[in-house]
Amino acid sequence: MDPTPGKKSNQQPEAHRTLGERIIGPARDVRDPGIFHSLSLIAFLAWVGLGSDGLSSSCYGPEEAFLALGPHQYLAIFLALMTALTVFVISASYSQTIDLFPTGGGGYLVATKLLGPYAGVVSGCALVIDYVLTISVSIASGADAIFSFMPPSILWLKLWVCVVVVILMVAMNLRGVKESVMSLVPIFLAFVVMHVWLVGFALLSRAGDFPVIMHGAIEQTRHGFDALGFMAMAAIFFRAYSMGAGTYTGIEAVSNGLPILREPRTVTGKRTMLYMAFSLAFVAGGILVGYLLENVEPQTGMTLNAVMFDHIASGWTLGGIKIGTPIITFALLTEGALLFVAAQTGFVDGPRVLATMATDRWLPRRFANLSGRLVTQDGVIAMGVAAVLILFGTGAHVGTLVILYAINVFVTFTLSQLGMSVHWLRARASEKRWLRRFAINGIGCLFTFSILMLTLTLKFDEGGWVTVLITGAMIALCYVVRRHYDRAQRAIGRLESEILPQLHAIEKRAPAQYAPDAPTAALLVNGFNGLGLATLLTITRLFRDQFRNVVFISVGEVDSALLKGPEEVKALENRIAQDLQAYCQFAGDLGLHPELRSAIGPDVVLELRRLCLEVAHEFADVVYFAGKLVFTAQTDTFSERFLHNHTSREIQAWLQLYGLTLVILPIRVGGPIEDLPAPARPAPAPA
Repeated sequence: MDPTPGKKSNQQPEAHRTLGERIIGPARDVRDPGIFHSLSLIAFLAWVGLGSDGLSSSCYGPEEAFLALGPHQYLAIFLALMTALTVFVISASYSQTIDLFPTGGGGYLVATKLLGPYAGVVSGCALVIDYVLTISVSIASGADAIFSFMPPSILWLKLWVCVVVVILMVAMNLRGVKESVMSLVPIFLAFVVMHVWLVGFALLSRAGDFPVIMHGAIEQTRHGFDALGFMAMAAIFFRAYSMGAGTYTGIEAVSNGLPILREPRTVTGKRTMLYMAFSLAFVAGGILVGYLLENVEPQTGMTLNAVMFDHIASGWTLGGIKIGTPIITFALLTEGALLFVAAQTGFVDGPRVLATMATDRWLPRRFANLSGRLVTQDGVIAMGVAAVLILFGTGAHVGTLVILYAINVFVTFTLSQLGMSVHWLRARASEKRWLRRFAINGIGCLFTFSILMLTLTLKFDEGGWVTVLITGAMIALCYVVRRHYDRAQRAIGRLESEILPQLHAIEKRAPAQYAPDAPTAALLVNGFNGLGLATLLTITRLFRDQFRNVVFISVGEVDSALLKGPEEVKALENRIAQDLQAYCQFAGDLGLHPELRSAIGPDVVLELRRLCLEVAHEFADVVYFAGKLVFTAQTDTFSERFLHNHTSREIQAWLQLYGLTLVILPIRVGGPIEDLPAPARPAPAPA
């Protein structure tokens, strides 16, 4: 028996690469221990890839909040302070989440582990929809910023520009996360430099007026209380606060993206969170104060940021040359470009949430599969398609998208903070600083729940109900998928409990001697389970004494759950070897000579093809077998084909090209193996 198949490089000569490999790059070798280090992000790159969502929200969050104040713009001072405070409270809460979940603690995982699977699926679905909207609103807002200084006659192109950007970002992310982030670093740095410069200039140039402005704001607030009453003023303030809730989205992205961060992940994650908190608090809060200082008023076809920059820099000259307009234009271009970059967060974390939920059987298993570039390809494509549909459905209108946007993220925020608060209460006997930690997460929960209620109440009739409806539909779909997978898993477990006694009851025979020229059965198995055992027993009963050798072929799939380090990959190799050894033991007792061939990789079909050809070269007379579960009254529907990979069918069609035969044996659930009808003896397929 050969438990360790030879390794083979994934690199191919340039001339032999497919068109897809030329576009997204050659496949990567998961056995290379250095691959995990090369794919991971340092804190700065994580700030670019994950923090751009939060930082870019300063391009539309403060504007929505300021406009909601109406004639009470003096409240912008207090709104800026409240915005900065909220950023730091949520960031501090998620820093504790990073400590508790060092391998990744996104909203789905935190809610699942601490509040249960049902809270987890609600949080996960809300987070996925939020990431789709992150892509949509970021790209639409970026297009708005760029089209702010373009002729109104070409505004009809905006939607199509948005669609093209989505397609380009999908292609970038299919190459890999690090590659896509590296290409966006210049845009991110240009945005930070320009906005810190312009906002800082607005604040510093009017620093001497701050006491007067603050005094005026306090006096006007008192007059507002006298004229409108406390409740009316509070309603105005908190409505504006909730309208700017999009400012806080993206803060959770760091805890969710920990698996792609450089070791030690907790240190890198908390450093990234610190970068994000300070940059977002300064830029978002500074923009709100800048609107007030510059007396910014809405202008047709221009964002408030464009108006503010025009007030600040339009008169700047250098050596008698006007430089204000080029500076403003460049700042708006970086703003629009960063908003496009912010969509990267949706493409980084959205597929990761889909993959985690798929691993837990809430979503189709294919969302956890990795491509040759070690990317969750189906997840990236799904996020892109969903974002395009949202853009077409809303006409890429930022106001509409923002209404849809800020609800779901606070569902996830609230469930995460509630779960953390519950954890500290449960751990109070063993955790010395539990009260301090509980207070941080408890305050965070209070903030996020308050924003959620305000946002849901104020935005429900304006279109927020659409988000609730879409999220509810996705939750229902998850329950349907989970029910199907649970049924299949119970069926395989029942098969194992039925088959094992039959195998143990069979009179043990001496294993046959190795004879490569003798008839050989090659059995494709996926782990040691009832389906594989039932298929082995069916072969021996349908083809009595026809086969002398049996070769068990299995490929361990390296999916997103295993792409964390070389230890997980090595553990997968050992588990596959142990499973095949168990099969070999049973096959030997049946009088067959057992062999095993195994491999690991992200592409199961590709590895199976290689192993099948190796077996065909070693054994002259080989027939391949695979089992298929058949439920009572089962129909081969589209949904069932989508939920399962049907690898055996792909291998069957491919082997026929080489004149080889693969027989798919139906294994009926609920009836004994003896009741299965005997299929016709397989004939060699034509070459």
